[in-house]
This record gives sequence, structure tokens and C-alpha cells, in this order.
Amino acid sequence: MKVAVVGATGAVGREMVAILEERGFPASELHLFASERTAGERISFRGKDVSVKRLEKPSQLAGIPLALFSAGAETSREFSPALVAQGTSVVDNSSAFRMMPEIPLVVPEVNPHHLPTRKGPCLIANPNCATIILLIVVRPLLDLAPLERMVVTTFQSVSGTGKDAMDELAGQLVLILNGEADTIVPKVYAPYQIAFNCLPRIDAFLPDGSTKEEEKMVRESRKMLDLPDLPISATCVRVPVMVGHSESVNLAFAGPVSPEAVRNRLGDAPGVVVWDDPAHDLYPVPRSTAGRDEVLVGRIRRDPSVAHGINLWLTGDNLRKGAATNAIQIAELLLERGVLE
Repeated sequence: MKVAVVGATGAVGREMVAILEERGFPASELHLFASERTAGERISFRGKDVSVKRLEKPSQLAGIPLALFSAGAETSREFSPALVAQGTSVVDNSSAFRMMPEIPLVVPEVNPHHLPTRKGPCLIANPNCATIILLIVVRPLLDLAPLERMVVTTFQSVSGTGKDAMDELAGQLVLILNGEADTIVPKVYAPYQIAFNCLPRIDAFLPDGSTKEEEKMVRESRKMLDLPDLPISATCVRVPVMVGHSESVNLAFAGPVSPEAVRNRLGDAPGVVVWDDPAHDLYPVPRSTAGRDEVLVGRIRRDPSVAHGINLWLTGDNLRKGAATNAIQIAELLLERGVLE
């Protein structure tokens, strides 16, 4: 199968290329596309350097059955519908199509039943990275009791913004450690520096005081869990971590759910690893999850403020399972089901 990666020079795009190779995806040819700024770069795939081309028109992907997009919502809106019309299935990592009712929004471990089963080109949306990491853990717990409310606070790494943000954090740290903090000029996260700081804003503010990132988590979670009226409250915070999103999660159930039952259920859940032994300082941290596809969960305990409450803490690699790996797992399911040839 010929496969295209659009946005191949970005942080997620590079992960997509690496994970296609790592998972042995049956790609006979790999075609890489990016903006004019990075066109001409070369990326290694299976021992060969593949040249990155500028994406200018849909016909450049003619005859390519699968395209993985991580080039931003504007590019996705411009090219994805035309690609599907000409026979290319698209798995899109942007926010462009996530909340369209007719477009499946999928995490394979959460709602694989939302994927098409008929052969033919399709458009599938990859969820927000923080939502993917959250629902990998929450969905198995719905087997224990109905969920009545969810409150989540995220601690999201700078790689969720992209390479420029990672470079900004590194550069600011160097200046601070060299005694030149007064020379810092924030750009990506202006007006605030990200080094040694926490920023309680991700994406634009909405009229109600929430942010678009928080709105995404609420709306996407409801859509994927098939719970359109689930009460959800989200606060999203950017933290000075390179890779790995962490989340503090509070769940209120309709019936009794014990921490022991939560540990047991998550211990059997695909894509989840339980690290929960506080007596021996075993709990998830972002450095432990970087480079892994599993979501790590710990600090599982009762919430005594409500009748059937559970608190937990989780971390996941936002570039891998939060983006690239999830997209490729979707493609693998489409292939397995005969949707892709």
C-alpha cells in the first residue's frame, strides 16, 4: 500500500513516520508532504531517506489509498474532502472534522464500533491528544457503574504545541540558567514565559471563560463515549515539560465503585498500565511515559466528598498514543476490516 504523511516534518508527523516503521505497517511506498518552509528535507524510513515534497494540489496523492494528516486544521479542510472524493482515505489529526456528526472520531480501545466497515475511501478524525489519553482510562471504568460526572485538570507538555514551543522552552531554560532571564522574549506562549511556569490557558478563550482546548475535551469525550449529556468540567494547563501529558481526574459514579475494582479493571484494559504503589513511590510521571504507547495510571483513591467518587492520576505520551500511534492504529483497523485495500 502507498501511504502519505502530510505534515511530515512536524513533531507528530515525524512520529507517524517512525511508528509506521516500528509497527511494520504494510507501506510499499511512503510519500511525505509538508509546507514550503520545510519541503526538501529528507526523513529516514526503513533505511532510506525520503524527500519531503510541498503539498500543492490533491492530484499529488492520486493513487495513494491512505493519507495521515498532521498539518493543521486549515490544510485538512482544504485537502481532505477532495482526497476522499478521489479515492484516498484520510486519518486527520487536526480539529477540523472532529465534531461533525457524520465523521467518526475514534480511539480504537474506546469506540472502534464508530469506524466504517464498508470498503471505500473515508475520512476519520483523530481526537485531541488530552482526550485520547483520558478516555483510554475512563472507558473501561464504565463497565463498573454508570458515570454521572467527570472533572479533569490537564498538565500538558509543550510538544502539544509543536517544535517551535519545544525550542522556546529549551532556549528559555538556557537563558535562565545562564543568569540571563531578563532577556527572555516569549513568542509561542506570549506574553508569558513557559520555563519554570504554568499557563492556565491552551488555545483561545471563549465567551464563558473556558478555552477551546477545554471545550474540545468536553465535546469529544461525550461524542466518543456516546454520552451526549454527561456533565464534564475541564481545566487545561500548559506546563514546562517536553513530552507527556498528565491529568488529574475525578469521577462520580451512579453506584459503588472501589479503588480496588478500578485497579483490577484497568489492569485488564488494553493500552493501560497501572502504576499505583505510593508506599514505594510508584506512580506515573511524564518522564516515565515518554516513548511509550500505554497510558500510565496511579494515585487511585476514593473521593470522600461525593457518594461514589474516585480520584486518579494518569500520564501519556501526547506525540505517540495522543496523536501518531492512535492515527496508525485507526489505519490498521481500517485495513483489518477491509475498508482499505
